[in-house]
Amino acid sequence: MATPTPIQNIYYERKTATARGCYICHRPTQTVLATLRSEDYLYTCPGHLGDSATALASPAPGPTAEDIRKVVAEYGVREARKAEKKAEAEKDKDKDADKDKKSAFSLGGIASGGAEEVKDESKPASPAPPITANIPSSTAPTHNKYALHRSIFEARRADLIRKQQAARAKEVSKGLPQVPRGAF
Repeated sequence: MATPTPIQNIYYERKTATARGCYICHRPTQTVLATLRSEDYLYTCPGHLGDSATALASPAPGPTAEDIRKVVAEYGVREARKAEKKAEAEKDKDKDADKDKKSAFSLGGIASGGAEEVKDESKPASPAPPITANIPSSTAPTHNKYALHRSIFEARRADLIRKQQAARAKEVSKGLPQVPRGAF
């Protein structure tokens, strides 16, 4: 028989329409912690979710996809500015070298033609349009993520294994012959 996939200790907070007893204190609640594929779920009071005395803890939140996109966009803008500054620095070096050459030619009476060229070069090239990152804002609702305390998680895992074993035993017992029910 195939072994069932083990559940992970990652639960998401969801709300339900019907209230059931809390797993910890047995008071009615509509808050449910469920795994991603809803393999396991348990009802918990909202107070237990934030209470450090109970066995539930929220894992440290990592960066969201939107935060990552913002950082990547900012990095791209910075890199574009650096490249632009390097290009301007190279142009300035080229202009300085051209001015030195043209000043040597201007003594020979070629100054009128050279001055026009200097004016053309002094005009700034059309600056590259700034890079604008189109970051679509996701409006999808995000559920709070929780990890159960190891003792509660092990109890949940043991309950699931017990239920699966009972289901397998019931399935296997269907194929077995019945016990004789007669008097000796």
